[in-house]
Amino acid sequence: NNEFVIEYQPEISVGSGMVVGFEALLRWRHPERGLLGPDEFLPMAEASGLIVPIGEWVLQQACARARRWRDAGRPVVVAVNLSGTQFVHNNLLACVDQALARSGLEARYLDLETTEDVIMSADGATIGTLLALGQRGVQLTIDDFGTGCSNLSFLRQVPLSKLKIDRTLVGEISSDPGDAGIIPAIIAVARGLKLRVIAEGVETEAQLRFLREHGCDEYQGFYAGRGSAEPDLTRPHR
Repeated sequence: NNEFVIEYQPEISVGSGMVVGFEALLRWRHPERGLLGPDEFLPMAEASGLIVPIGEWVLQQACARARRWRDAGRPVVVAVNLSGTQFVHNNLLACVDQALARSGLEARYLDLETTEDVIMSADGATIGTLLALGQRGVQLTIDDFGTGCSNLSFLRQVPLSKLKIDRTLVGEISSDPGDAGIIPAIIAVARGLKLRVIAEGVETEAQLRFLREHGCDEYQGFYAGRGSAEPDLTRPHR
């Protein structure tokens, strides 16, 4: 019924304050209940298998939007979340190829995010898919990093581009700075793996200052800006 809408939340360079990318966030504009966040409908989509066609649609829309940004002179990366269910279906590579071909977007401007749990439980087929995506030039990010238990030697076998620090860890910067010590450790791990680091859920200047002091590359969250269907690419951030 054309009730889905995608909002794009900015990803900001810690060093320059400039927008370097956007994460595509799916919303459902329900005719009776109003605007619904993903937690209110994606679990059912996962359980029913509808997450696969929904994911395809999001991928196509996000790639087309990123191509329009590039044509407007602002080539920025668009990040799209993948669920574990999408990896189970063997058409993920074909869907990515089709979205890139239809939009004309270069693969390096697409960042596919999946969780630490999906990566660590990957079987041979999933690893093969990740390797093929890396060979195409698509960026790969581990979402929610720091909430699971990663085998670092295993991570070296996956063509990752970036680690995303989970918002719960970022929240501890303000609530209990002593418990935030895991963040510098994650950044050190990323450096050892030659990966960039982005922190999500940044809401305060103090959190951003902490991340800057410890060498985090990028951040996103309400402090940078909320998601918008028509985001502003030109305004520099804090």
